[in-house]
Amino acid sequence: MNDTPLPSTEIVGCWTPDGEQIAPPGETAVLDAICTVFDPEIPVNIYELGLIYAVDIGAQGDIKVEMTLTAPGCPSAQELPEMVRDAVLTVPGVKNVTVETVWDPPWNPGRMSEEARLSLNMY
Repeated sequence: MNDTPLPSTEIVGCWTPDGEQIAPPGETAVLDAICTVFDPEIPVNIYELGLIYAVDIGAQGDIKVEMTLTAPGCPSAQELPEMVRDAVLTVPGVKNVTVETVWDPPWNPGRMSEEARLSLNMY
């Protein structure tokens, strides 16, 4: 029987190139950054529109965002994922951002927040 404790797997942070320890980016900061992105045709941010399906935050500052668009033929299909990537890269501690556009499940107006519905008079 070995009583040697196992190494800790707790995430304690990540480090800058100078060796300074920083906390991994927090979910709130990442979501706040995503909320600064607006569909050019709709005056509501893409998070409130329900276009963000998943945000995975890695311990080393790697972020993966799964998002969709309101329709496959959306005129902003090329620019919105880039806008999300650029916004998330502004969060301290974020090193890499991958944004994947997914189509399953398809977006529908029921994914919008109540705030978005009120803003668009869709209640």
